[in-house]
Amino acid sequence: MSINFTDIPSPAYVLEEQALIDNLRLMQRVQDEAGVDILLALKGFAMFGTFDIVKKYLSGATASSLNEARLCVEEMGSKAHLCCPAYLESEWEQMCTYASHITFNSLNQWKRFKDRLPKDVKAALRINPEYSEVEIDLYNPCVAGSRLGIRAKDLGNQLPDGITGLHFHALCENDSYVLERTLQAIEENYADLLHQAQWFNLGGGHLMTRKGYDVEHLIELLKAFKQKYKLQLILEPGSAVAWQTGFLLATVVDVFDSGGIYAVILDASVANHMPDCIEMPYTPTVRGAKMAKDEDTKYRLGGMTCLAGDYVGDYAFDTAPKIGDQLIFEDMMHYTMVKNNTFNGINLPSIGIWRKEGKFELLREFGYEDYKGRLS
Repeated sequence: MSINFTDIPSPAYVLEEQALIDNLRLMQRVQDEAGVDILLALKGFAMFGTFDIVKKYLSGATASSLNEARLCVEEMGSKAHLCCPAYLESEWEQMCTYASHITFNSLNQWKRFKDRLPKDVKAALRINPEYSEVEIDLYNPCVAGSRLGIRAKDLGNQLPDGITGLHFHALCENDSYVLERTLQAIEENYADLLHQAQWFNLGGGHLMTRKGYDVEHLIELLKAFKQKYKLQLILEPGSAVAWQTGFLLATVVDVFDSGGIYAVILDASVANHMPDCIEMPYTPTVRGAKMAKDEDTKYRLGGMTCLAGDYVGDYAFDTAPKIGDQLIFEDMMHYTMVKNNTFNGINLPSIGIWRKEGKFELLREFGYEDYKGRLS
C-alpha cells in the first residue's frame, strides 16, 4: 500500500496496521494448531493503541513490572503473566491484583512472598537452562553469573509446594531449531520437574514472523513437547508481534561535508529514539539507501543530541539527501517506544497508525511537559 508521508508529522513512529494483523494471524495459527497460548511481551511492544487488535488474536500479555501489569489490565482488559527479577514489598499487594500468573526468579523470592500469594494466582519458578545460543552477552540470560533464573543444581528434583509452573527465557530473535536444542538441554536437567508441572512458559525470542522461519517445525515441536509432558505451553514473543510492522519517519535538518563524509543531521535521535542501534548494536535499513562501501560517497545519519556517537552508520544514496528530505528507518516498532528517552531535552517522536483503509491516524504527540515530567 502506498503511504502519503506528507500526512505524517516528523519525527514519528508509524505502525502499519495491515502488517501487524498479518503477524498476528500467523501467531494465531501457531496457537490454534499447536494448542498453545501466545502472549504479547510488553517489554518489547507496548503500543496500547493497538491492543484492541492484538487481543483479537493473542491470549493476553506478559509484564515485567507493576506499570506494565497495570497497562495490561487497563488497556487490554486481561490480567498479566508477571515475571520480574525481583518483587518489591511496596508493590506486592497491588501486583497481585493485576496478575493471573506470577513467576519467581529465585527460591528466595518464592519463600518471601509465597504466603501472600492469592489462591487464584498461579505460581512458577524461572529456571536457568545454562544453555543459550544468544551471541551478544547483553541479551544472554545464561551467561556465567546470570541474575536470571535458578540453576538445576540449586533447585533439585522436586517442585516446592504451591509451584505449578516453570518458566525460562533463553532466546533472542532465534528460530525454532534453536528452541529445539534449548528444550533438549532443559530436558537433560529438568525432566523430573517438567513431569510435575502443569504449565511451562517458554519465554520470548521466538521470531516466528521473520521471513524464512520454519513455522511448521515450530508447530510440530510444540505439539510433541506438550504431549510428552502433558503441559500447557505458553510463549511470549516481543519482537515477533511487531516485526516489520512499521517505521520511524525523520526529516533531514542539515547536511555538510565533515572530512570526506557527509554528516546528515535528522530531527530524530539514534540515542533517544532508536536505542537498540547503539545497545545491540545493529544498523537499520533505510528506505532508498544501502550501507556505504569504500568506493561510495558516505552519508552518516545522526541525531540532534550533543552525543558524538548519536548516529546509526554510513549510508549510500542514489540521490543525495538534502535539507527537508524525509527518511524512513524500517522496522522501528519493537524495542523503540518502550526504550526511548528525552536526553538533551529532545522531543519524543509522535506515534501514529497507517490504517489498512489507507489513512494516517495520529495517536499521540509529545512536548515540553513530557520532558519536564520526568524530572524535578
